[in-house]
Amino acid sequence: MRRERTDHTLQATALVHEAYMQLVDQTRVTWQSRAHFFGVAAQLMRRILVDHARSQNALKRGGDAQKISLDDSIGLAAGPPVAFDELDEALNRLEQLDPNQAKIIELRFFGGLTVEEVSEVIGLSTATIEREWRMAKAWLHNQLTAARPPAKN
Repeated sequence: MRRERTDHTLQATALVHEAYMQLVDQTRVTWQSRAHFFGVAAQLMRRILVDHARSQNALKRGGDAQKISLDDSIGLAAGPPVAFDELDEALNRLEQLDPNQAKIIELRFFGGLTVEEVSEVIGLSTATIEREWRMAKAWLHNQLTAARPPAKN
């Protein structure tokens, strides 16, 4: 959230509060480990952000696409912002191809975890996480830039 635009209507505190409310409402979940908790929390934050963006994009609200700014951790800093729904669709496609890479992106971007923390959550070495992170970023960059119209000169 710290990399979001300043006029973003969902503040970090509200995001964490909403995620917390949904986490404590999980009466049927038996937390298996810290990793399990962080995985579910990152996924909830992703869903909350995507749902918020979609509600803001509704025609009754003007239909303007809410854009997010992805930092160089995703590899798209130089280009125009990416809409949450485009990112979500790309992550869903990545999940079909490689669930581990999609989970790494989700944990790093939405959960804010470090490579070491992701390694602990997923149960793979940091070297493997770094390698998968680079490949997932490249794939995601390709998917998101291919969907954009060419820049006008």
